[in-house]
Amino acid sequence: MDTSQKAATSFWTVMIAVFFGNFMASLSTTTINVALPIFMDDFQASLNTVQWMLSGFMMATGIIAPIIGFMGDKWSYKRLYVFALAGFTLASVLCTFAWSIESLIVFRILQGFFSGIIMPTTMTIIYQTIEKSKQAVAVSFWSVSAMLAPALGPTVGGWLAESYGWKSLFLLNVPIGIIAVIVAAKYIPHYRLSSGIKLDWIGFGAVLIGTSALLVAFSEAHSWGWAGWQTLGMIAAGIVVLTYFVKRTLRVENPLLNLRVLKIPRFTYGLIVNCCITISLYAGTLLVPIFMQNIKGESSFATGLVMLPGTLAMVLVSLAVGRLYGKIGPSRLIFIGLLLMGIATWELSHAGIATSALFITVWVAIRYMGIGFSNMPVTNAAMSAVPSVNSGHASAVMNWIRQGTSALSISLFSSILSAQTIVHLAGGNVSTKAALSFSVQDVFHVGTIIIIVSLPLTLLLRKPKKLTAVQ
Repeated sequence: MDTSQKAATSFWTVMIAVFFGNFMASLSTTTINVALPIFMDDFQASLNTVQWMLSGFMMATGIIAPIIGFMGDKWSYKRLYVFALAGFTLASVLCTFAWSIESLIVFRILQGFFSGIIMPTTMTIIYQTIEKSKQAVAVSFWSVSAMLAPALGPTVGGWLAESYGWKSLFLLNVPIGIIAVIVAAKYIPHYRLSSGIKLDWIGFGAVLIGTSALLVAFSEAHSWGWAGWQTLGMIAAGIVVLTYFVKRTLRVENPLLNLRVLKIPRFTYGLIVNCCITISLYAGTLLVPIFMQNIKGESSFATGLVMLPGTLAMVLVSLAVGRLYGKIGPSRLIFIGLLLMGIATWELSHAGIATSALFITVWVAIRYMGIGFSNMPVTNAAMSAVPSVNSGHASAVMNWIRQGTSALSISLFSSILSAQTIVHLAGGNVSTKAALSFSVQDVFHVGTIIIIVSLPLTLLLRKPKKLTAVQ
């Protein structure tokens, strides 16, 4: 076997190992989304409580992100990845033993910690083991692994939940997890970039407290009131603690998270756009199942079928974008993607009780195609601007901010949905379903505004200057 054949073999074995883990972590989120009404019925719980299965999961992925750079450099990203896969599989088993919605949320948060390790670790492995000329293709394949799960998750999750109960949603992860552990242990090369580093425990405690305070504030704002002292106090505490964390990070010799990567303009612009895409994405994943099941009265399986064409289209678009990236660059692809997302989100904001399933299917499909156009280019545009020696911390920074944004957006959208439903009911002469429908429209309006605001930033995502490691 010649050198080129060995390189090709190495590329595909690494990508297959990355694929399984990323797919499993993404699958667990999407199978749960479509079954939220089932959890509400089975546990007799409110939306504000059940949404913690999503926001708590996302919170955990965001909280663990700052420590990933330290763990990867100390123990190697291969060992960290295998550990996370095994932990995620075990946490999935624990979820099946949940005896209440509160215990299930706790196990989901544990699952989120391991999921939070998987995604940035796989991204780092790509940028540190795959040659630069193939990184765009590798990230495209990485994105497909995360997007194939949304294509299958809602449909498979809806069918499993209705046919075998909600526990089957977690048992689904077990065989995938076992395969992922075996493949990762066998095919990912072992390497370490540094040694003798120490963990900044004070910084880790600060980011844990600060992130949690903000999430709790946004989650409970509906109950406490947006102007309530609890809400304002928690928001203020979160901002103060995270400000301290940032200042400490820039001052200490071995920071928990190397925030200096934010000095790289292209990385920072890409991260902002990525967060805007993420916020809009989770608005859809939260709202479409609620709209289809609580307003239209459809089953979770039918909801999955409505979302299936769009997520399959997203996968196909992502594969095509991997080839187009090198020819036309990231800016145009991201702009096209955001434009499609903006138009589709605006159209979905007009959905009402009488809206057909076909209308939802078409615009969800266009929306997901927009995500396919923008997701890989914005990720690669940001990460390719970072030297490989800093890629672990850059990946951790991206995951921390993006996942924290995801958790906050889910909590915020759930609060807006509940608050606006009460407002519309107070207006009189509307049914509960109509009030909920109007509230869904309101949240989609917010999602549209966020996308429009992010459009100008695509012009800044041009070719990076010569890469220099940040200190």
